[in-house]
Amino acid sequence: MQLTPSKSLEITQVSESKIDQVDFQNLVFGRAFTDHMFECDFIDGSWQNPKIRPYGPLSIEPAAKVFHYGQAVFEGMKAYKDEAGKVFLFRPEENFKRINKSSKRMAIPEFPKEFFFEGLETLLRLDNAWIKPGLGNSLYIRPFVIATQNGVSASPSDQYKFMIILSPAQAYYSGSVKVVIAEHYSRAADGGVGAAKAAGNYGAQFYPTNLAKDLGYQQVIWTDSKEHKYLEEAGTMNVFFRIGDSLLTAPTNDRILDGVTRKSVIQIAKDAGVDVQVRRVEVDELVAAAKDGTLKEIFGAGTAAVISPVSAFSYKGEEYAIPSAEDSYAKRFKTALMEIQHNLAEDPYGWRYAVN
Repeated sequence: MQLTPSKSLEITQVSESKIDQVDFQNLVFGRAFTDHMFECDFIDGSWQNPKIRPYGPLSIEPAAKVFHYGQAVFEGMKAYKDEAGKVFLFRPEENFKRINKSSKRMAIPEFPKEFFFEGLETLLRLDNAWIKPGLGNSLYIRPFVIATQNGVSASPSDQYKFMIILSPAQAYYSGSVKVVIAEHYSRAADGGVGAAKAAGNYGAQFYPTNLAKDLGYQQVIWTDSKEHKYLEEAGTMNVFFRIGDSLLTAPTNDRILDGVTRKSVIQIAKDAGVDVQVRRVEVDELVAAAKDGTLKEIFGAGTAAVISPVSAFSYKGEEYAIPSAEDSYAKRFKTALMEIQHNLAEDPYGWRYAVN
């Protein structure tokens, strides 16, 4: 299936851009959105009528199934602009594959690859001025799908809307964060939807995260739902632990998201000669390492934050500080990733995807 904008992709442009109303020096993540958005509807058994139109509200029935049964998935991606004005995506094929994997788990029809890339690239060309050059600047890309069939019967929808919206971004987190290791609440369970980027996964995190914030911590490191014995994810990110000079992270499974940043960090670390261990990591192992001084770093990895270092963690009411590492893996791998993303270094992996 081939798309040509003149025939298959309907485009309605804004009469006047709102870009001058945005302070790009003081962005709050995910609050400002560009002039246009992409949408496509699943009706009568097929995805059809892809269009780009001015960003704005949707008209949707109160009985739409997304509101009642949570059929909604999303992705997080970024576009970058180098000093020459060229625009790049970072491993977009992985995001495309993952949103369809998430969709399948939520009984949502998979989205056509041609529609995805044609819509995304055309949208980025239209809103090119919103992508600012400079290390740390980016355009956050949010593809998502919602169930739109009208009716409250407990069954999968037969109508859906796929959309892409864009938001200019700077650094997601500034500095390091303090985290609580979960002892009661879990992000996901075996056989559940933890490996999907389903909207409900994130809504369920808010309450225990608020409890952590009440104690002075910014995020939660989630543990397994069965025993709360193994470390899994940190907030909305995959998490890495540096014990000695080894880098540890949990294996992906049906509870843990297969993060694009995660797999990129693993590859860069291995190529740098770091001992990377993808295995189950026990809470007791982490606590013991913190006590004997072999715990050098903890950091989260994800699209929005890239890499976010952890300065301390709390477990069973006791806080363990993590001293700043002089040869920080977090800083080293974040720099390597961002230089590839912003076209400031060679890309030996073919991860950089040119848009124009």
